Amino acid sequence: MNILYTAASLLTHVEQWRQAGKRIGLVPTMGALHEGHLQLVRAAAAANDVVVVSIFVNPTQFNNPDDFRLYPRLPEADAALLGPAGCTALFLPSVEEMYPTPTVLRFDFGSLERVMEGAHRPGHFNGVATVVSKLFHLCQPHRAYFGQKDLQQVAIIRQLVADLSFALELVVFPTVREEDGLAMSSRNRRLTPDERAVAPRLYEALRQAADLVQAGAAPAAVQAAVAEYLAATPAISLEYIEVADAQTLQPLPGSWQQQDAVALCLAAHLGSVRLIDNIVVKL
Repeated sequence: MNILYTAASLLTHVEQWRQAGKRIGLVPTMGALHEGHLQLVRAAAAANDVVVVSIFVNPTQFNNPDDFRLYPRLPEADAALLGPAGCTALFLPSVEEMYPTPTVLRFDFGSLERVMEGAHRPGHFNGVATVVSKLFHLCQPHRAYFGQKDLQQVAIIRQLVADLSFALELVVFPTVREEDGLAMSSRNRRLTPDERAVAPRLYEALRQAADLVQAGAAPAAVQAAVAEYLAATPAISLEYIEVADAQTLQPLPGSWQQQDAVALCLAAHLGSVRLIDNIVVKL
């Protein structure tokens, strides 16, 4: 496995791969890898000739300086995991390499970024779209791999690919969970033992919400039930629970009789750690 630190070195390899007719798969990450990331890498290795994994903690998508500062950074451990999983090249750029000059470009994804994560983390999706666009231009992948845990991010990137005509296939894999149901996340490493013990209740709340949806409960009743369930655990501070159309991610006002699927999305704080999770319920 090659480790590449500069855009120029990545572009050189990409040109060689493309000239040789090789199919390129890209797995963008911020590192602190877990089984969810490795599943994407293995899938990319099975479907492509070359797999590029990027590890870059992108400062422009953090609106909380402490979150950026404390985000786990484990490049050596990550590199040791990637080779056996099928990674061909690890792209490990610095902030200065990715942003040689300050970015002035601004993305606007309309109503999609004005709900949930977009509403609670202003500027987050602009940073995501900026860095993903850069990675797509540098890597020129045939396929790019993402996880459903970041459901709204996937929708943003899907819109980005369509609007900017990136010639690639977006491949999305289901959320990978721990045995107790907690969605795998790099931020889980920051949980204290006590916080980790109660964190699975986020998924339990979503499962209960899914049952209510399938029983025909109104969105407001579903939200109230989740809030009540999580309020019983003082260590968990619910930021939002949204009942949304699974395609548009827009909140459902009264019922979902016209929807094929409903997305149940939440964000919560456990101490200083902010976690998100979601379930898509077929109707």
